[in-house]
Amino acid sequence: MSATSREIVQQTLDFAGPPRAARDLWVLPIAAEQFPAALRELTREFPPDFTAIAGHERATAPTRGDPYAVGEYTDEWGCTFRNIQRGVIGEVKDPPVRDWTADRARVHLPREWLTLDREAVNRDCAATDRFALAAPCPRPFEQLQFIRGSENLYLDLADPPPALLAFLREMHGFYCEVLEAWARTDVDGLRFMDDWGSQRSLLIAPRLWRELFKPMYRDYAHIAHSHGKRLFMHSDGHIAAILPDLVELGIDALNAQLFCMGPETLAPHAGHITFWGEIDRQHLLPAATPAEIAAAVRAVHHHLWRAGGCIAQCEFGAAVRPENVRAVFAAWDDLTVLKLQA
Repeated sequence: MSATSREIVQQTLDFAGPPRAARDLWVLPIAAEQFPAALRELTREFPPDFTAIAGHERATAPTRGDPYAVGEYTDEWGCTFRNIQRGVIGEVKDPPVRDWTADRARVHLPREWLTLDREAVNRDCAATDRFALAAPCPRPFEQLQFIRGSENLYLDLADPPPALLAFLREMHGFYCEVLEAWARTDVDGLRFMDDWGSQRSLLIAPRLWRELFKPMYRDYAHIAHSHGKRLFMHSDGHIAAILPDLVELGIDALNAQLFCMGPETLAPHAGHITFWGEIDRQHLLPAATPAEIAAAVRAVHHHLWRAGGCIAQCEFGAAVRPENVRAVFAAWDDLTVLKLQA
């Protein structure tokens, strides 16, 4: 009897020799609009092993606009994004908090997320054999940037004002409530994200990251694992400085820009954390040949695959060639399915 998608992902996370590499394709709306036929063919030929489960919340957090349309979109926290290109997400140009004490009331804590319908979530989980990830994705560092503005937040972090630290504790408590609520459902995994890297290094000093943010992530890991759930994290940029910390925290799977750091640099962590992709979307996916894509996948497999421990993942976004996305999944099948059958 063949393994289900859920079993393949679990075996990947356990370094237990899955029958092939687990698959996860991320699709931006701009790609879905530009290449609908290619996307249908991709998902037919390489069915994904993951699904996101909606919360069916009984109350809806207030938002305004469409995050992927040209114009303005206001998120659940009260941050307004300006977008100049359809199909991608814009940027916050006028953050709501100019002063942490005076402007705290301008930030809405979206407690509506806590009204999830657990029975509906469990029905959705029971209806699929894919690995089910909870829909919410806490992002404390990024949300703080949306609320305060990146430049001002970096200045704050150099000498954190008490009002910022108070809000950070409030935000963290809320995120923990959200994860606890989802951990009591039948989803297979929880997830969170924060983009921590520039092109060459961490955006803040590792010491400060360990002081302020690592304890928060430790709480996320505790919530997930105490309920028997897996924990998935995404972070863009060069984050090699904190990878040992993420392994220590017990993060099960990390989505990171491997080619920003070099797969060979990350090899010491192979077998200790699953690399949830990805193949370089800055240069390779938009501009390389399928043969070059296959070579990139072989490099990831060589340095990071340990009878599992890698997920065949990439992002189908702006300027990406459909044939290169296909090449990613074809190469992973060639390396894992054929190797296991030999």
